[in-house]
Parts: sequence; C-alpha cells; structure tokens
Amino acid sequence: MFTQLHGTCVTRSQQNLLIHTFTPRRFASSKRWQARQLNDRFTREASAQGLKSRAAFKLLQIDEKFHIFKRGQTVVDLGYAPGSWSQVAVSRTQPGGRVLGVDIIPAQPPKGVSAIQGDFLDPKIQEYVLGFVRDSRIGQIQPTVSSNGTVGHNHSGLQTGLESDTSDGDAAINQTHPETQDNPKSQFTVDVVLSDMMMNTSGVKFKDHAGSMDLCRAALEFSFVVLKAGGHFICKFYQGAEDRALEKQLKYLFEKVHRLKPESSRSVRAIIYILSKK
Repeated sequence: MFTQLHGTCVTRSQQNLLIHTFTPRRFASSKRWQARQLNDRFTREASAQGLKSRAAFKLLQIDEKFHIFKRGQTVVDLGYAPGSWSQVAVSRTQPGGRVLGVDIIPAQPPKGVSAIQGDFLDPKIQEYVLGFVRDSRIGQIQPTVSSNGTVGHNHSGLQTGLESDTSDGDAAINQTHPETQDNPKSQFTVDVVLSDMMMNTSGVKFKDHAGSMDLCRAALEFSFVVLKAGGHFICKFYQGAEDRALEKQLKYLFEKVHRLKPESSRSVRAIIYILSKK
C-alpha cells in the first residue's frame, strides 16, 4: 500500500550552499544491483513521486501505523543522505515544522531541510546539533507574499560542513546560538529523532553488527537528552548478538518499544528497526 506524499511549496533561502560533487565507485555486482532496482516496485514508485530513494516508504509505513509525525514538530534525521526520510518528515510536519539532517556524507538536502555535514560521533558536531534544535528561530519555513500577491515560502535553515578537527567549531556554535548555551529549560525540544545511520559494510556480520550497535547507542544517548515527553526515536541496525540487549535498554528508558520490519524492507537483509516512545 503506497502513501502519496503531499507536495510542499518551499524554497531554500539564498545562502552559500556547500555542494560536493563526487563519482561513485563501480562494483562488480553493479549490473545485478541495477536489475534489482529496475524490478523493484518501491524503487519505481519513489522515482515517480520524486523521492530520493525507496527508503521513504519504510518511514511512511511506520508513520501510517504509529502516527509519529504531527504538524509543527522538530525532527532530527541522523544519517539523512540522500534525504528520503527527511522528505517524509518535511511533508508530515508542515506547517511550522523543522527538520535537521546530519550526515558524514556530503549531500545537498531536500527542500525545507536544514543540514549539517559531519561525523555525529564527534562531540563538536553533537554540540552544533544541540545548538540548532534549542533555537526555535532556525529551520522554520515561513510564508511570504510577493508584490503581485503570490504566496510562497522561505526556509530559514542552514547547510554547513564541519570537519571534526575544526579549531573554531565551538566559536561558531556560540555565535550562532548565544542564548541557548546555558538554558536548561530549552533542553527537551525535539519531537522525533530518526537514525538511519549505518557504517560502510565489511561483509563480516559480527563487525557490521557491532558498528551498527555503536551508532544506535550514540543516537539513543542523544535522543534521551533532547526528546520531549511523548517523543519518538527510530533507529536501524543489523541483527546480531547485541540487539536484544539494546532492546532491553530501550524498554527500560522508554514507555513503549516496537521491533519492526516494514513491508518495503528487503527480506534478504538482516536489518531491523526499533521504534521507541518516550
């Protein structure tokens, strides 16, 4: 069952965009991958709807069942590139919503999405994310009216790239968000944290599983710091020996926990999603 995304009339504000161009490597299995993509109904539907990837349908199916998105919410999408989950989040949280994507991979975010490029495991990057979510003025899509009466939208977001060894990273945070640095009342400001983060796979199941667990735990720690009461946290991971311990920890910290495999997930992959409600 497909869910049509409602189009949003949004345009990014004219800012200095950090856009990187790179050429993907060709792998021996590329022909098999291309054939699978052409025969995949979710891939075809994503292309028809202007979605960045078929992964959008996983989040759409989760939202159809659990209703995690509402208008006006603040959403953080960890590992957002190429941006299909962020597209869903923007569509479902307007008007008044804010969506921030964070990824180590250089990518231009979808319309209406603010973005930070950097390694989320780096404390400086996490501080920058915290500065964003605690300043409600950043990332809003505001209606505008032109001289001829045409109604449009202006996005007050940002797109920035940060290197983990940047010497002036903390200065940039303080200059951008001076009033939020020592304000504990603004701590719980996020409604939904999405973690689609995944390390480059090695083919070694134990190693890939351990890497995905590390990313899930980092996302969990962040979520517990920023999520409002009633907020939702979704993370993706490779199944393995440690995932039941993670699920047990989530059940201790959150009110409700659901282990999921959306219909659009490929059955051959050992990937599971966990949805938690604070």
